[in-house]
Amino acid sequence: MHRWSVVVHPLAEAEIKALPADMQARFIRIAEMLEEFGPQKVGMPHVRPLEKRLWEMRMSGRDGISRAIYVSAYARRLVVLHAFTKKTQATPRAAIETALKRWSSNL
Repeated sequence: MHRWSVVVHPLAEAEIKALPADMQARFIRIAEMLEEFGPQKVGMPHVRPLEKRLWEMRMSGRDGISRAIYVSAYARRLVVLHAFTKKTQATPRAAIETALKRWSSNL
């Protein structure tokens, strides 16, 4: 059976690098779980569905809460489209729109 892979959009890579170190480490851990077990086996509190085919990785650390929005692409590939520090209870519409824009321009 083929393993899953997590790839990061170039703009999201810079956003992830801007996160605090503990949240970057949490991102890596969640990505490793997705690759090892597949997205069907990883759920709350690590990931949750957003809308359409978008999902979010849920990271928390000493400095707050961050999210990374990803999509399940083809050939067992998960593409991280956008990462940001969360300041409100709900995922901001602008963050979802950014991810959708990057997804559509990546095809």
